[in-house]
Amino acid sequence: MNSHEATITKFYTSFQKLDAAGMNSCYSEDIIFSDPVFGVLNGDEVRAMWEMLCKNAKDFSLEFSNIQSIDEEYATCNWVATYTFSGTGNKVVNRIKAFMKLKDGVIIEHSDAFRLSTWIGQALGWKGQLFGWTSYMKRAVQNRAKANLLRYMSS
Repeated sequence: MNSHEATITKFYTSFQKLDAAGMNSCYSEDIIFSDPVFGVLNGDEVRAMWEMLCKNAKDFSLEFSNIQSIDEEYATCNWVATYTFSGTGNKVVNRIKAFMKLKDGVIIEHSDAFRLSTWIGQALGWKGQLFGWTSYMKRAVQNRAKANLLRYMSS
């Protein structure tokens, strides 16, 4: 296992344990993160997001696989998070492809890719299934996620 694979394994093993501190120890101070729900986050926003998600997780399990070093800087992996969405009580199975840039043994950029409309359909039920593909519904979910993160950071 090379250093990229070891860092990514530590990140997701910590995530399996809902250990946000362990996850965040794998990041650089000025980490940049993006995903379809939260958009682009930087530094403390990223660390707070993982703390908030770990703290609020219900019926959570995570599997990760297929860690691949692309070159000296970049790596990818697949991961699946299964949990109960706190806003509705619905079960979500989110299949994600992660892209990471690493330097000096830590992750400096992290991007998670998944179909937002599929996540909305699972998380929000019939309303999400009917309207999750619309830009209005996607923006509403993104705005709510960002507002929840800002509220968490201020508390």
